[in-house]
Amino acid sequence: MSDYVERGWSAEVPEKASWPAVFSLTLGVFSLVTAEFLPASLLTPMAASLRISEGLAGQAVTATALVALVAALLAAVVTRGLDRRIVLMGFSVLLILSNLLVAAAPNLILLMLARVLLGIALGGFWSMATAVAIRLVPAPMVPRALSILFSGVSVATIVAVPLGSYIGGLYGWRSVFLFATLIGLVTLLFQMTFLPRLPSNHVARLETLLEVLLRPGMRLGVFCSVLVFGGHFALFTYVRPFLETVAGVGANGIALMLLGFGLANFVGTMLAGILLERSLRLTLMLAPLIIGVVGLGLAVLPLGLPMHALMVAAWGMAFGAVPVGWSTWTARAAPDETESAGGILVAAVQIAIAAGAALGGAVFSFSGVEGVFVAGGIVLLATACLVFARVARGLPA
Repeated sequence: MSDYVERGWSAEVPEKASWPAVFSLTLGVFSLVTAEFLPASLLTPMAASLRISEGLAGQAVTATALVALVAALLAAVVTRGLDRRIVLMGFSVLLILSNLLVAAAPNLILLMLARVLLGIALGGFWSMATAVAIRLVPAPMVPRALSILFSGVSVATIVAVPLGSYIGGLYGWRSVFLFATLIGLVTLLFQMTFLPRLPSNHVARLETLLEVLLRPGMRLGVFCSVLVFGGHFALFTYVRPFLETVAGVGANGIALMLLGFGLANFVGTMLAGILLERSLRLTLMLAPLIIGVVGLGLAVLPLGLPMHALMVAAWGMAFGAVPVGWSTWTARAAPDETESAGGILVAAVQIAIAAGAALGGAVFSFSGVEGVFVAGGIVLLATACLVFARVARGLPA
């Protein structure tokens, strides 16, 4: 038995890494997150074409997130007994259908139906991606495989909104979703070519989710992950108002800073794989510590434009380690039920995004954008301390 198995990894590991299969999963992540983010850059023309308000058009994003939460929890249960290769390709088919329906949608009803399909694909794929990646590489290479997997999020974050805006300006918003359909087809082709057969190795039931959540240390770990993701999204939701009103950065400067954030996030995601191979505990603690320091520093220190840019980049790099680190933790905390644990984490992240944005808005109403950054920074620093203290007492990490 390998050292990784003894430390909590599943014993079902291949002797040789299948990196093309891991890349096909990364393409799946990229295509799904790209489709999720696209409406953000296309709300105005979408609303005008469908003859609805921008607020209603924006609910397409909300619908996707809510359905993804439910799908993440139920995917392993509903698809129990099915080959994971077939299931993942099925989610890619749903992605393709969703993009086609959005491109052809004549009204809000069909738009929402399309985004519901995307939510099912997004939540289901995310809940299984970590578990499948673990089965594609030898145990010592798992952190590296997960960092490659989550790089798909970073790349989508960098390119989805500007690319959608550019193509939409040239050819119309519907052409953007046709282009996203093409990306989905390429993803499906890669998965058909490189993903091996992956028989379902666990029979998940609804009670399995509760059993996994009630394991020693699991609830606290999930709670910490909610705090980290929630704190980050509370800050990130209001990063543009902060840069405009407090830092005095113009529109072009904000675009460059956010591009720097995305590029640093990609670098951080890749570096996380190296750091995780050495210390998962350190990674879980450092990420919220750095983001918390950045949040407080931006709010209270009299910084110039170069330092603002550097701190935003440091924030992006630190956050790159968060999804990789907590996905690695859930796989280690529940090695025999990685799909159920992955579904719980995805649901927790969706809750954290909604709660972070909502609570950030409440703080913003009372104390302005500086208050959001102070409160978010304090939450993240407290989370880093909690992770450090609890890990020292034996939290599975």
